Amino acid sequence: MGFLVAPLLCGLLCCQVWGSRLRQEDFPPRIVEHPSDVIVSKGEPTTLNCKAEGRPTPTIEWYKDLERVETDKDDPRSHRMLLPSGSLFFLRIIHGRKFKPDEGSYVCVARNYLGEAMSRNASLEVACK
Repeated sequence: MGFLVAPLLCGLLCCQVWGSRLRQEDFPPRIVEHPSDVIVSKGEPTTLNCKAEGRPTPTIEWYKDLERVETDKDDPRSHRMLLPSGSLFFLRIIHGRKFKPDEGSYVCVARNYLGEAMSRNASLEVACK
């Protein structure tokens, strides 16, 4: 039994063992959809998109101004939801002194056992009425 390793255009490696099927090897995460800046009114919903690839499938975490963002996965009462795609959905934008405001600079981080990838920064601004 022998094997052949061939580089693919995308930079990943595939390995074919003679007498068996072609299979992809594990690879570190990479961000394939970065979040974009958004301006939204207080109390309105919005989404910051993030999509990552990797094998095994990476986990996604969000950070706002370098602090981890708490989502419904941490607290079911949270107004922020981590969607299955990795995007961050806000049920309503909070802006004020009573609660920690949502306004700030966000990044998503994708991780698996081979490493991590960080998205570009996206700013969430609350529109003045």
